[in-house]
Amino acid sequence: MFGLLVAIIYLCFISLGLPDSLLGAAWPSMQRQFDVPQSFASIISIVIGAGTVVSSLLSDRLTRRFGAWGVTSASVLLTAVALLMFSLSNNFWLLVAFAVPYGLGAGGVDAALNNYVALHLKSRHMSWLHCMWGVGASISPYIMGCSLAGNGGWNGGYFVISLIQMVLSAAVFISFPLWKRAECQSIYAAERQNGRISAAKEEKSLKAENVKPVALPLKSIFRISGAPECFLCFFCYCALEQTAMLWGSTYMIARDGLGEDQAAMFASMFFIGITFGRALNGFMTIKFSDRTLIRAGYIILACGVALISMPFGFAFTAAGFVAVGLGCAPVYPGIIHSTPAVFGAENSQAMIGVQMAFAYIGGIAAPLFGLLAEAGAVLFLPAFLAAFLAVMIVLYEIVVVKRRRALIAGGQKV
Repeated sequence: MFGLLVAIIYLCFISLGLPDSLLGAAWPSMQRQFDVPQSFASIISIVIGAGTVVSSLLSDRLTRRFGAWGVTSASVLLTAVALLMFSLSNNFWLLVAFAVPYGLGAGGVDAALNNYVALHLKSRHMSWLHCMWGVGASISPYIMGCSLAGNGGWNGGYFVISLIQMVLSAAVFISFPLWKRAECQSIYAAERQNGRISAAKEEKSLKAENVKPVALPLKSIFRISGAPECFLCFFCYCALEQTAMLWGSTYMIARDGLGEDQAAMFASMFFIGITFGRALNGFMTIKFSDRTLIRAGYIILACGVALISMPFGFAFTAAGFVAVGLGCAPVYPGIIHSTPAVFGAENSQAMIGVQMAFAYIGGIAAPLFGLLAEAGAVLFLPAFLAAFLAVMIVLYEIVVVKRRRALIAGGQKV
């Protein structure tokens, strides 16, 4: 039964990835149809990001009240409906309006599922689950490219993805019996790990199914040593990732002269890199720690950004986006999976909720690159990515030092 639940969670991560690469792949065509400035992609992306920030910050309270199943099933359905409305829109401002439920649906499910996996599954599962996100994100540009090359246009691409999301939503909805007991187990996982509750007491409480711990206040979360730096690290990571996703197609068109349909398909190079990287990273976690793999990711990221900046033709650009994806692969799942061990299992849902919020705020900041693109400076993309990477590396190392000191001060082994 538990294995089937894990399979459902894998499907949920695919559903998370499906919409994420659509806007970047479709935007050149959408911009021409709506006759709006190039930077207007930022408006849609910012509205989506704002919705995810709100739902991520509320995830601790929502998950404790409605459970992971309730949050996940409602969120996936909300995203599916929003995508369907996208496909039916014939006005730019309708897209902006439907971006609100689009974002709200993504944030809650992301935080709830990431915390459940961090608490209950090994690091390799975290990598493989985020690999499933990459599978969804890699499929989308191809679907959009085929729709653009055919008669469906960008509307057809969104419509196909909305149908896939609805099927996944139905799979989550009917899986309720699998989640019921797991919901209660999640409540007591942190206390059991810290020796605060015995197995017998947990079993008794599971039968009662009416004890809910109090959500951690936001002010208390920020007082945890190393937490602010960790949140800012997530901000920088997602600013880098979202910039590469959103503006990759536009950069290839401006830099290498690709057509819109070709650029939409080749934009998936980043997603191919991140998907393959996370599949490989799952095996690497058997031998190496999350920290080691995160640092290796930073090195590969730097190499990828360097390749994108080289003026030696499309082959280097494509290889660079693959390398950027490979470098991103271990960073996000590695930091999330280590959260219960680094900050305490009892704090993990609250911490991961705020991590997701800052990640999505980073996603909001990334579309600001559109202002440069609008000014004809789209070729500054590598420098933009390099700046976020440098700050991210510094912040992560500060978190490592602060948590080591906190553990030593608490009399724990480092």
